[in-house]
Amino acid sequence: MNKTIEISQSMFKLYHQVSRLINECMMDEGVSLARSKFLLLLECQGPQRSTDIASALGFAPRTVTEAIDGLERDKLVKRAPDPRDRRAKIVSITETGRNVISAAQQPQHKTIEAIFEVLDETQKQNLSEIIHCLSERTAEVQRERDRRANDSTVSALRATG
Repeated sequence: MNKTIEISQSMFKLYHQVSRLINECMMDEGVSLARSKFLLLLECQGPQRSTDIASALGFAPRTVTEAIDGLERDKLVKRAPDPRDRRAKIVSITETGRNVISAAQQPQHKTIEAIFEVLDETQKQNLSEIIHCLSERTAEVQRERDRRANDSTVSALRATG
């Protein structure tokens, strides 16, 4: 097997292992990793429309609506009319939501520290640089892909028009 593919498969496996473990730790505090993403977005960026939440998190609007329904039922978020658009609602985190996310972050951080304690500072720095490099390259590949898709769409429109 190609070494690059082997490394990428190891990265994906590690990502899923860590995500599962962190999710379990956060569930012990009453919030899943998925729900915490919504709460953290609202805590950090303030009240949002559900369409903005969907866009920020890369989720389908229906998925966001269902998640917000559950979060609201559990009193972790609340909906209010959007003063700029009477058809829309603004979603904001409640004090209960803030307390839940705060409580869940402690075991999350503890778990992350426990995982990373096996690395010395030089290894952490090297890993950070590698992640940064791969992240930048991934963004570049995505931009290239988006550009090609846009070029194809424009070509198809010209051919039909």
